Amino acid sequence: MPADSVSVTGWGRTAPTTARLVRPRTYGEAAAAVRECGVRGGIARGLGRAYGDAAQNAGGAVLDMTGLDRIHAIDAGGGTVLCDAGVSLHRLMEVLLPLGWFVPVTPGTRYVTVGGAIGADIHGKNHHVSGSFARHVLSFELLTADGGIRTVGPGTPLFDATAGGMGLTGVILTATVRLQPVETALMSVDTERAADLDDLMARLTATDHRYRYSVAWIDLLARGAGTGRSVLTRGEHAPLDALPARARRHPLAFRPSRLPAAPAFVPEGLLGRTTVGLFNELWYRKAPRLRTGELQPIPAFFHPLDGVPHWNRVYGRGGFVQYQFVVGHGREETLRRIVRRISERRCPSFLAVLKRFGEGDPGWLSFPVPGWTLALDIPAGLPGLGAFLDELDEEVAEAGGRVYLAKDARLRPELLDVMYPRLGAFRALRRELDPRGVFTSDLSRRLGL
Repeated sequence: MPADSVSVTGWGRTAPTTARLVRPRTYGEAAAAVRECGVRGGIARGLGRAYGDAAQNAGGAVLDMTGLDRIHAIDAGGGTVLCDAGVSLHRLMEVLLPLGWFVPVTPGTRYVTVGGAIGADIHGKNHHVSGSFARHVLSFELLTADGGIRTVGPGTPLFDATAGGMGLTGVILTATVRLQPVETALMSVDTERAADLDDLMARLTATDHRYRYSVAWIDLLARGAGTGRSVLTRGEHAPLDALPARARRHPLAFRPSRLPAAPAFVPEGLLGRTTVGLFNELWYRKAPRLRTGELQPIPAFFHPLDGVPHWNRVYGRGGFVQYQFVVGHGREETLRRIVRRISERRCPSFLAVLKRFGEGDPGWLSFPVPGWTLALDIPAGLPGLGAFLDELDEEVAEAGGRVYLAKDARLRPELLDVMYPRLGAFRALRRELDPRGVFTSDLSRRLGL
């Protein structure tokens, strides 16, 4: 099987490393790639949307799983799909929406593979209702370090170690996923402005239970009385009778729009405090104070950035860090303090979102716990950024929170045990399942996973 030596990065483009990129087209080729990955091991990779180094492996092998992309079976009556791990959520939407089904959980991009969705145990705007992706997985087939293929179901240690395990228990080959029924490919969306962070949290706490999907964009450059001012967007899948007559002719049509790609070269410093501050001001001011029942296509509601190919280039060659943490209910003061610190430091982030998490998921390294999660993008070249984020990590850990491994690129390993109390069980299962360390990544070496 041919392999190319290539430079590999995460979506944040911050820490490229060189690896042998192997592209299996069959399960047999995937098994051969695992057997032949060498002393530096191997790691599976999907569409490369992990922001940090989770799907990189310096000096070793990276298995590009996107060639395994077959949809094997759809139960249109029962609402399940059996597919290869390399199938993207975009492809599932193309196939399933015309049949009246939607993926159970989607993050802010649909260009994520099913294998990656399980390995990172992705969450979306509906976690407070539906939990993470793995909660909807009925089973998956896992290629383990010994070359065997195991069928794994929920409630087993191997399932719980793999869900959120960042590809370190093996290579997912196929998965059976439970789907969400829908009547249309449109969303009914309510939008409102919140004057500050406390106003936002009060609105979310009081009314989130009324909506399946909920997210707030936060202006992290606003200070003083407006600290944490936000635009809150919530929605439901629109029923057929909510559509105007013309739209009812093709209610399940899935038609994502695309804008021109971001240029390959973007001047450094384009997204500085001045430009981001102007963007944030305009974005907040143009948002309605209150608008209800607006019909939006699924791509516009869930994946607005997918309409701009290679949007990650806008941060320039230095790339960006996406920092996401969660703190539990009762730790709101920690969230307030972190938002104030980011605002006072004038971190130029125009992609900052706050959500509420519901009940935690069984994955040992799954990120969500009941509480509040804030995610923000920051240019990697911002002076003093590393030390500043280290300080935030310590605040998060002290509050019993954690950072999201699928987006991490710089967490100090000594905080990991504090943030993930099931880490010991995960390491023990890995030693038993993979004593030679066949599955490894830049992330696992950096954090001692």
